[in-house]
Amino acid sequence: MNSMKFKALYSFLNTDLSIIEQELEKTAISEHPLLREANLELLQAGGKRIRPVFVLLSAMFGNYDINRVKYVAVALETIHMASLVHDDVIDDAELRRGKPTVKSKWDNRIAMYTGDYLLARSLEVMTNIDDSLAHQILSKTIVEVCLGEIEQIKDKYRLDQSIRTYLKRIKRKTALLIAVSCQLGAISTGASEEIHKKLYWFGYYVGMSFQITDDILDFTSTEEELGKPVGSDLLQGNITLPVLFALENPMIKAEVEKITNETSPNEIQPLLKKILESDVIERSAKVSDQYLQKAFEIVETLPKNRSRTSLISIAKYIGKRKF
Repeated sequence: MNSMKFKALYSFLNTDLSIIEQELEKTAISEHPLLREANLELLQAGGKRIRPVFVLLSAMFGNYDINRVKYVAVALETIHMASLVHDDVIDDAELRRGKPTVKSKWDNRIAMYTGDYLLARSLEVMTNIDDSLAHQILSKTIVEVCLGEIEQIKDKYRLDQSIRTYLKRIKRKTALLIAVSCQLGAISTGASEEIHKKLYWFGYYVGMSFQITDDILDFTSTEEELGKPVGSDLLQGNITLPVLFALENPMIKAEVEKITNETSPNEIQPLLKKILESDVIERSAKVSDQYLQKAFEIVETLPKNRSRTSLISIAKYIGKRKF
């Protein structure tokens, strides 16, 4: 399924997504020329805007009002943008979506302050929502995302980590923001506690599946689709689920142990071939699917409406996506 078909799943949100895009520009772009240029490039790089979509769809379980919901969507997407800028510093990444990263165009210090600026702006935007629970959830989320970034640094090239450590890391890296997007969208429109808690868990399970699929695509996709070399996660020392499964094979483990930050994409081609020829992709996809099934079980208990139908379609897409 390509990106056009994916966007068709929620095309009825296009008008409201345009409003959010305008608000994102107002929020992210600073009067400071350097921050303005860096953030403008981040915005123009686009992305799937999955978090705003989840915010809007979840908000439809309450008294939907785009003029209120937009602040939640912008706050969550701004945190996501900040985490990408910080990730590129941690991974020493030169490219994101085929374009130079903030850290490669300027330097690590500028990138860290750009990310910090975006985190602060997300809190500022959220003050438009007069709900202490929403503020508690958002601030706690930022704390968890920052802890996740520290853990990501600590776990780099560490081959003795457990699957549990990996799952905890991707929870903070990806699943939490999607879970909270769903929960805060519902809270902002006055949905009941039962509904917003269910939406949290729906988002959590979808987010876990989404990240595992992302980690699979690092091996099965193409450089053109990824916007960076195939196997970049492994080269950068990120030990993902397919790698953890592959490490069970002593011959593959011996080759993974040789990877350092000096290793080039060409040098790991034979290793990538061995990983693809093993069963680790299939095993990882099975774990991703288990999370997705849990998401489906929860969404089925929500009230039937157009939003629920879209949430189910998007969750199905997550499990089959190729980019």
